[in-house]
Amino acid sequence: MTFRYIGSKARLVDQITTHMGAPRQGAFFVDAFCGTGVVAEAAADLGWNVRINDSLHSAVIAAGARLISHEQAAFKKLGGYAGAIDKLNTAPPKQGFIWREYSPASAEFCGIERRYFTQENAARIDAMRALIGEWSKAGKIDEVEQRLLIGDLFGAVNRVANIAGTFGCFLSKWTSQSQDRIALRCRELRERSVHVEATVGDVFDVPNAAQDLVYLDPPYTKRQYASYYHILETLALGDEPVVEGVAGLRPWKALASDFCYKSRALKTLSRLVHSLNAHKVLLSYSSEGHICMEDMKAELSKIGTSHMHPLGAIGRYRPNKTASSAASDVNEFLVVVERSAPAQRQAAKAIAPVLVEDCV
Repeated sequence: MTFRYIGSKARLVDQITTHMGAPRQGAFFVDAFCGTGVVAEAAADLGWNVRINDSLHSAVIAAGARLISHEQAAFKKLGGYAGAIDKLNTAPPKQGFIWREYSPASAEFCGIERRYFTQENAARIDAMRALIGEWSKAGKIDEVEQRLLIGDLFGAVNRVANIAGTFGCFLSKWTSQSQDRIALRCRELRERSVHVEATVGDVFDVPNAAQDLVYLDPPYTKRQYASYYHILETLALGDEPVVEGVAGLRPWKALASDFCYKSRALKTLSRLVHSLNAHKVLLSYSSEGHICMEDMKAELSKIGTSHMHPLGAIGRYRPNKTASSAASDVNEFLVVVERSAPAQRQAAKAIAPVLVEDCV
């Protein structure tokens, strides 16, 4: 994946894999907040079956694209993977939704000049996404091949987007890379196929069994992913929503996460871990997060045993130069939770002290 993603574990994944253990027969690695799928991919490399989930279609597509093998992406009706990419790169530009809403052409249609993409690149994005949709409807590509091409489109879009790192808003001045001509690239596909199950929806609804290993990487702060990656979500769905404001956000509040609210985060985490069937849970979190680590430790002790493993300091998300100069590093942790038997959990819950939601 070629774009920065808030909370990405790309720099920490090697440390996280040391706590996964060997895959068990029939068990799944359940990445319940899959993001771009860095950790799910590492689990697949270890031999795990993988179940990915996210509230965003774009995240599940990005994560799923990482897990596709050569065998699954033959593109027999389009002359192979490289042939499909070449056809997309040479598709005639189309003045469609992205051109109308997210390039300077938007000034004519809504009175706001949005500079996410140049007009030329925006028209090419429209053409590429429309062609992928046409191939799918005509049966020239299957669902897996469509997922791969949309995932490749995400990477191409990010390389020419006039943004600071997310799609929360555009920059007022054009960056040099935003002037480049957009082009999709073939990625390295997996040599062997992975058993993958994918769902888009509420994390509380993700299937998991006692023998599964569940990995939780919830949002840490107030930043809502649905608004920060709204353009990718539109490309994932291939729709034309009514967008609003200077940034041209698609409706996103129905996807707002309780983990992004300080008053709800700890209670929601507790309820989620309590609801799981898996005996072992891995939880990523950060010192920047809404939940104080001491409060988290106290709450998780009601569910089973937990051990916090520091993963080191990484750079804080920096949306602009001012933030970059002022921001310090944040400390990342991996919490390994070994859940007790249901009867023990119920007894512990009955005698547990009152939950303190936020640190002073």
